[in-house]
Amino acid sequence: MNTIYILWLRQLKRYFRSRSRLVGSLGQPLLFLIALGFGFGPIFEKAGEGSYLQFIAPGIIAMGILFTALFSGIEIIWDKQFGFLKETMVAPVSRLNIMIGRTLGGATVATVQGIIVFVLTLFVGFKPASIALVPVAFVYMFLIALLFTALGTAIASMLDDMQGFQLIMNFVVMPTFFLSGALFPLQGLPEAIAIVAKFNPLSYGIDGLRGVLAGASHFGLHIDLLVLSAATGILVVVGSYLFSKIEI
Repeated sequence: MNTIYILWLRQLKRYFRSRSRLVGSLGQPLLFLIALGFGFGPIFEKAGEGSYLQFIAPGIIAMGILFTALFSGIEIIWDKQFGFLKETMVAPVSRLNIMIGRTLGGATVATVQGIIVFVLTLFVGFKPASIALVPVAFVYMFLIALLFTALGTAIASMLDDMQGFQLIMNFVVMPTFFLSGALFPLQGLPEAIAIVAKFNPLSYGIDGLRGVLAGASHFGLHIDLLVLSAATGILVVVGSYLFSKIEI
């Protein structure tokens, strides 16, 4: 447990010490929120769908979490190259504990990122449907963060160079985000896109956030929580296995 706590704390210190990283990671979600939220707002309202800002805000919160969680895996490659990972792996502690500590740390950082984006949405004009359900939204945020931190860890465990990791992440991040219902409703989609959205775990995370924050859910909150929890559990197991196979 001490190892898990130390690695978790180390991830948090890295995040909060880097002010440029903190500010930079907020730029893209804020741009999407303002440009799309207000830009497509009139069109969305004319279509009879209500406020687009209310619709898009949960997706933008998930976006901030997704980017931070996935790219936390690059720290594994960084530690490989500079020898810190080797020092950690040869310590008389379980590799599983090391992986859990790093994953929990990355997930906590991504959740904090999501909470910051959530606060920014309030300043822009987003209004939660129920203040009492906001803590439930934090649960969904953490599950999304844990899921994609584990995915980032799994991918980074198989790679040795940052360029390769960044290429794969760009290939994963954009389709995962744009085909999740973050920017458009999942009702009435072409069959091919609807099928992809159903197999995209982020769809259920965003749908859960939208359900508790905006009062509109496509799949149902229970289905969202079940699928998101199952996908998170599977990826944590896969990530732990791949991390345990790292050669140092």
